[in-house]
Amino acid sequence: MKKTLLAAALLSTMTMAHAADAPDRLDPVVVTANRAPTPLDEVLAPVTLITREDIERLQPVSVQDLLVGLPGVAIANTGGIGQQTSLFMRGTNSSHTLVLVDGVRVGTVGAGLPAYEQLPVEQIDHIEIVRGPRSTLYGSDAIGGVIQIFTRHGQTGEAPTPTLSVTGGSHGYTAGQAGISGGGQHGWYNASLGGQYTAGINACRVGAAEAMAGCFTDEPDHDASRMYNGALSGGYRWDDGTELTGSWLRSKGDIEYDGDFQNFTRRSQQVAGGKLAFDVMPAWRMSLALGQNQDRADNYLNGADKTLDFVNYGVDKARVGYLYSKRNQASWQNDVTLAAGQTLTAGVDYQQETLKSDTDYLADSRNNTGIFALYQGLFGAHELQLSVRHDHNTQFGNHTTGSAAYGFRFDNGMKLTASYGTAFHAPTFNDEFYPYGAPVNLNPETSRTAEIGLSARPGIWNWAVNAYQATVNDLIGFDANFLPINVSKARIRGIEGQVGADVDGWHVRGYVTLQQPKNRDGGSQDGNLLARRPERTARVDLDKDLGAFTLGGSLNAAGHSFDDAANTRRLGGYATADLRATWHVDADWSVQGRVANLADKRYETAAYYNQLGRTYYLTLRYAPAH
Repeated sequence: MKKTLLAAALLSTMTMAHAADAPDRLDPVVVTANRAPTPLDEVLAPVTLITREDIERLQPVSVQDLLVGLPGVAIANTGGIGQQTSLFMRGTNSSHTLVLVDGVRVGTVGAGLPAYEQLPVEQIDHIEIVRGPRSTLYGSDAIGGVIQIFTRHGQTGEAPTPTLSVTGGSHGYTAGQAGISGGGQHGWYNASLGGQYTAGINACRVGAAEAMAGCFTDEPDHDASRMYNGALSGGYRWDDGTELTGSWLRSKGDIEYDGDFQNFTRRSQQVAGGKLAFDVMPAWRMSLALGQNQDRADNYLNGADKTLDFVNYGVDKARVGYLYSKRNQASWQNDVTLAAGQTLTAGVDYQQETLKSDTDYLADSRNNTGIFALYQGLFGAHELQLSVRHDHNTQFGNHTTGSAAYGFRFDNGMKLTASYGTAFHAPTFNDEFYPYGAPVNLNPETSRTAEIGLSARPGIWNWAVNAYQATVNDLIGFDANFLPINVSKARIRGIEGQVGADVDGWHVRGYVTLQQPKNRDGGSQDGNLLARRPERTARVDLDKDLGAFTLGGSLNAAGHSFDDAANTRRLGGYATADLRATWHVDADWSVQGRVANLADKRYETAAYYNQLGRTYYLTLRYAPAH
């Protein structure tokens, strides 16, 4: 991608997390940054907020569509809708971003990665993306940041309200979602079911002459995916402020892909949680939460119960492989007001991870206990946050992290922030035992990040710019025998920006990232870019309300990257454009159309894996206004 394109994006999008309709609009409240509801204007970490209104305006068909091009976010996809998707936050590894759904950690116990491609976008109410280290509040994995997805919910005093959406599009794409929500004087509820199907594209472009590259096979076919989802949530709030909430989300998919030993996966992921919060005394609020994440994957050959038998190829047999994982979670949190403008949040997290697999892991369970505390103080124009956490894991031992953040608000409304924090990522079961079963006694990957930021909310406009440097030690790599070892060191420098406004029927969002995610291990690859992480990305969303119609479009651009640590397989830069329109038939019904990748740009985010060309989508939506 040409530098002039990114330079123009940088000048036009100096950044912000979310915008306002008017200067007196209430500040949005976010939960993820401090583990408690906090006005966005008082958060000292960089945050990007995606609302339900944004989702319906952008017309995404996947979570990838929502996240691509956001500050610090790079995404690698292996062949279109439903195919494996990895996310790299701020140049860190794909396992260095913690993902939560309604407060519950998600991702396989074996690899530590969530299935972004199976998270149903129509079940999402809003998303909070917090960039930078957050291990002092959440423990392992939050080196690059935290993404929390909040599912749709009802409201108190809301009559039973149905919602419906039906979509059709290119490559046989069909999707539908139906739900109902409502609430009484004290309680609220939501229930929804949905599904998605696509005939797909040829996921991997490898020809016979390249059979040992990319997906290691030559299968020039269309790789279809079929996914189903269901969600339930509800809550009740008593007059004294005591609140009980619960949520459940399950998705299940059948996914075809190109592979040599297997090319069909039946996968499901489920997340459930409940929380009880009450006031112990006027200045002390306590909450108790329970959660569970289950992930199951069964792998087959050619979509049948067949496996590769070197003597009798194609003989009916059992699955090629399987992995079932479960993570039980519990937390006890206390939010205490110490004085006016000063609070203390402290508590304990516990989680138990177990797995079953056709791989003979020498250990199949582990527990982790984390103790944390966060102090927040407001002193006139000054803000201060100090946090510390200690984790004990039965597999990798003890680890302590800490952070400090400072903010100063100028008289003109601009805000200066500075922070320093440490974080870590615990080796996964795959790191320790897969595929040979022998433990390799890895150290946790650790990081140190320093950051400075400037932001403002001058009337209807909101912008922010953040610059940071992160050093990650003990990155997990592989030796000559393909055994994982702690070998690498990375230094990542970056500048991020975002800007937004909603004014006079215009909806403007702009994002830009300039980063240097480089290997600094002192070896032969020192100075190389980390794989699949472009140095430059930018995105602009622009929409305009015109009476009964809303017209808009998006431009997404990324510079070149490399698919391997040696930087020998180059992934070219690219730019794609989307156009969209909505006809608001009345206050409840709308018809939406979207053309994605308008110029039919061919590009790859993972070597040899195709991406969707020009595609069309048409949606009928029923969504009564609250």
